Amino acid sequence: MSPKSGSDYDPRETRSPQPFIELMALERLDDSPGDVRGPEKVEHFSSLAAPFPPGESMMAFGGHVCAQSAYAASQTVESGFVINNMTGSWILPGRLDIPYVYTVRHIRDGKLYCTRAIDARQDGKICFSGICSFKLREKGTFNHQPLAGHHRFNSILNGKRPEEFPPSPGVDTDWWIEYIEESGVEEREFPGVDVRKVDMKDYNQTEEVKRNPQRYRQLHLYSLKGSPEPQSTMSWSDIKAKEQAGEYDNLYACAHLYSCDRNSVTLIPRALGHPVFTALTSLTITVIFHQHGDSLRMIDWNDGSKHRSENLPKKWFLQEAWTPSSGENRAIHESYLWSPGGTLLATTIQDSVFRPSGSSRDGKL
Repeated sequence: MSPKSGSDYDPRETRSPQPFIELMALERLDDSPGDVRGPEKVEHFSSLAAPFPPGESMMAFGGHVCAQSAYAASQTVESGFVINNMTGSWILPGRLDIPYVYTVRHIRDGKLYCTRAIDARQDGKICFSGICSFKLREKGTFNHQPLAGHHRFNSILNGKRPEEFPPSPGVDTDWWIEYIEESGVEEREFPGVDVRKVDMKDYNQTEEVKRNPQRYRQLHLYSLKGSPEPQSTMSWSDIKAKEQAGEYDNLYACAHLYSCDRNSVTLIPRALGHPVFTALTSLTITVIFHQHGDSLRMIDWNDGSKHRSENLPKKWFLQEAWTPSSGENRAIHESYLWSPGGTLLATTIQDSVFRPSGSSRDGKL
């Protein structure tokens, strides 16, 4: 992803690699502290692939820098430590024409947990800043979770294969969908993960949901694109062995981080009945992983069709999203990430700015 001059830059020329492993690719830089001062060890990385531009805009998909920040941090921990919590703030819009440079600062290395601070910069300015926690897997003596989304929405999901649901649009807003339909423009394919939108209109148009916006729900099904091995010629049995050893666990965790931000806060205007707005943008994100191991992993080795396809058989995960509260031109987006077997893999929380049309502010932060 080489820099381009501003007036000559056309985002339509920018293409992102489809496999998630290639989308997250990093180059390790000189580990000298540079402009970072302090006693902690600091490591530096640069992105190699262009992010996705929602709506063919000049801005990068926010989930890219969040996921890649966590992935950069994962390159600095010992084997066996897997992401259990990522919290970050978007500070400036991400650009498409220059790489992200990630500064990863070692905060703590413990026996069971370790912590990293990450700043993502473009043109020397911090555009995303986060804290990522890693842990070793433990065998617990207790476990509880809500009733799985697969069961609660069985009547909507049952009888349809994930591939039968349409891809989630580039920007899941009424104005963008109408523009695509009327103009006939073909949207570019979303990279990294295959995200499918479940039609929830019948559920969300009930009087009960209209009276209680917090009951509004949007479901997405998603799976990994490509192999977890870069440009892989490795046999499936070798990939399976590496996966079972946990070598791809942090890559998979970052894929879940990446997918959970896909058209996330765009459900808020629909849930609140304000489809026209002057500002809608995420401020912060927290993703908490409750499970590691097989619940996290994204290749379906039990799929009998794997012998009939050249592509690795993928697991399909379910994201169940809603908005629990709003006020003062802000709204919260929450979601559960469910593994195919109905295990609650992760909980996500986003704080966002939301200004309906007619708000007293002009939408600028």
